Amino acid sequence: MVNYIVKRILLAFVTIAVISLASFLILSLPEGDFVDEYVQKLKAEGDHVSLARAQDIREYYRLDEPIVAQYWRWISNLVQMDFGYGFAGQQPIEQIIGERLPATIALTAVTIVLIWIVAFPIGIYSAVRQHTIGDYTFTFLGFTGLAVPDFLLGLLLMYVAFRYFDQSVGGLYSTEFQGAAWTWGKFMDLLGHVWIPALVLGTAGTAGLIRTMRNNLLDELAKPYVVTARAKGLRGWKVIAKYPVRVALNPFISGVGTVLPALVGGSVIVSVVVGLPTLNPVLLDATLQQDMHLAGTILLMLGILTVVGVLISDLFLVLVDPRIRFSGGRGSGY
Repeated sequence: MVNYIVKRILLAFVTIAVISLASFLILSLPEGDFVDEYVQKLKAEGDHVSLARAQDIREYYRLDEPIVAQYWRWISNLVQMDFGYGFAGQQPIEQIIGERLPATIALTAVTIVLIWIVAFPIGIYSAVRQHTIGDYTFTFLGFTGLAVPDFLLGLLLMYVAFRYFDQSVGGLYSTEFQGAAWTWGKFMDLLGHVWIPALVLGTAGTAGLIRTMRNNLLDELAKPYVVTARAKGLRGWKVIAKYPVRVALNPFISGVGTVLPALVGGSVIVSVVVGLPTLNPVLLDATLQQDMHLAGTILLMLGILTVVGVLISDLFLVLVDPRIRFSGGRGSGY
């Protein structure tokens, strides 16, 4: 168990290093750099920037250096907890991320909890009541959730909330609570707003995990040990909950590791449409402006959240299934 945790943590650090390198290199692939975007913006506003001035700006940001040198300076500063400044606006990156990271984490956590609360019982019910009206209904709703784009569902829910409930649910807070200190009123206001983005982001993940839980439990219910348990007199939920559900939970728990990246990466459009104060709209703007330091830092932060989420799901998997054994040098097995 200890060896497994140590290996997973070391692998997490290697993964984060690869994410940082890949993110920085991919952000540098588009033609031009931040200065080119900045000059084009000034020209569109009627200002003229000479080539010499543009070169001075490029040298100021050290964008004239080789990409490897830029990456090494950037990652070295991050290791020392020096996040630097964003090119546009010259705001400290630490401040930009600090203002939006809590909302990003909170929204992701609420969405994952919502996915589990809904997918777990429905998946069990669909497996136990296979080929019934309830099973067909949840299957239809699940495929519908997978098919409908998140941003379209968000617009639909916002319209319904405003049209029929006279409630504006854009963003995570009402205007009077923007930037205000945490109070009970602000918390209740957050609960009144967070349900739409959580529901929108969790729809596809919930539908996928329902199918995963249903299919895994159906496989377990057909195995000889379940038939033997029933033959010995165990009936109803006792025979289902004692072993089949626990075994079927393995892919369900490990699936959280795939749901989390989808939530983090797929919420960019939803964040823009619904007006969420998360990191995703900032990431979109930084990418369009080719602000490599800000965009790279946000991608690295989101990558760390994803790696941590996968690590947590792996540890839960060890706790749920006692058959899993981990020993140094021999790997894992059942």
